[in-house]
Amino acid sequence: MEDESEPEQSPWADLPDVCLRRVFHWSDDRDRSHAALVCKRWNWAMHSGSLWRSRTITFHGRPSRENTEELQRALWSVRRFGKYLEHLEIKLRNPYTTTFIRKFQVTVRGLLSCLAKCNSRLVSLSIEYLALDRLIWKNAVRAQFLKSLAAFLKKRSKWLDSLNLRGARVSLEEGCELLDSLSWLTKESSLSEMNIEDFFSLHLPVYSSPLFPQTMSKFHSLVILTFNYNCISDELLNTLREHSAPSLRTLNIRCHIHDPHGQVVWGVSWANLAKRAPKLKVNFFFERVLKHDDLTRILLVEIPVRSISLRSCYFRDPEWTMRPTLTNLLPAYWHVLQKLTLELNNDQELLDNELLQLVLSCQRLFFLEVWAFLSVTFVERLLQNRAERKCILTTIKVRIYTARQEATEEEWQLHDIYRRYKYLIDSELHYFVVAYPVA
Repeated sequence: MEDESEPEQSPWADLPDVCLRRVFHWSDDRDRSHAALVCKRWNWAMHSGSLWRSRTITFHGRPSRENTEELQRALWSVRRFGKYLEHLEIKLRNPYTTTFIRKFQVTVRGLLSCLAKCNSRLVSLSIEYLALDRLIWKNAVRAQFLKSLAAFLKKRSKWLDSLNLRGARVSLEEGCELLDSLSWLTKESSLSEMNIEDFFSLHLPVYSSPLFPQTMSKFHSLVILTFNYNCISDELLNTLREHSAPSLRTLNIRCHIHDPHGQVVWGVSWANLAKRAPKLKVNFFFERVLKHDDLTRILLVEIPVRSISLRSCYFRDPEWTMRPTLTNLLPAYWHVLQKLTLELNNDQELLDNELLQLVLSCQRLFFLEVWAFLSVTFVERLLQNRAERKCILTTIKVRIYTARQEATEEEWQLHDIYRRYKYLIDSELHYFVVAYPVA
């Protein structure tokens, strides 16, 4: 006869350690701290290094009580389990006072100092949108932050594989000094991925100084480099060819209307780089740079372009006309272009035919995203050509702008088109098409 007085044991007690750690992997810091108090076995499992390899620390400029507690738990976990850390991401959200920035600087300096002493595994560091050119960064605080970050990069330079300093907004000298820190121990950096988009201050013509190419000559293992077009010069392309070509696979290049982009770069420089780096693919992201003359100077035929994004960001300029770009410029990449994104305020210029012909001419184009004034029949013609195998699109995302108050009629037409091509859409396409009134 069973002894009914003996308590029933929870099935959690027999859960293998590997499963227990998997459950804790998806728990946040608060749940983990509570779970560690349940029993010795759970507390022991909580000290597994696999649980602490990645960490995101978010500093909120206007923190709620919950945000503050989350930050404190994250900082505590890094100090307690920092020796296991491999991927660290620090986020700065909506800073608005000098007092907050001063506290942020002191906290991060202490955090980096702690990791420099206890950690030997960190391979990835991300600190985005510091915006060090803002007035809330007082000179002394800014200088101290850059000094502590440079010191940390010097100590970790031999092991760091990925660095993201997007949106730092530093001067040319400060930026190059930070990047030089990555080659301090070995005289050359082993970094394979680097994001320095918006790294330098706004309006800065980095291409006019030899300092940046000199700094980049110390990077010999780059695979992915993300940066701004205002950094590009013949000297930089030659530097990448000489020192990074064997490993280089991807260049992500952002060109913004406020960044200087009037430099002359020769096609032969791009051709020489592409020859030495045969697997290189270049992705361009243009924001409000839509004038044909500007694009012609940048989009040279020698560039192995894989992706192009042209965004007007709802701005309209009477000098912008997209027809020559769609009919004369982009078709030059018919054999390499794979992804095309267009966000256009083209209310004075219908582009249905030109865009369709471009899609049909690009033999490797599989991704199309368009936000523009288009007719509904453009979608129908596009799907008809796809059904006839005249293009290889696998992703179609279209937002059809209309100047009317409502888009009910267009939505009904799109519904009818979807019904007729449902067999194709459901089986072969990532498809999202909608009509959007902008009146």
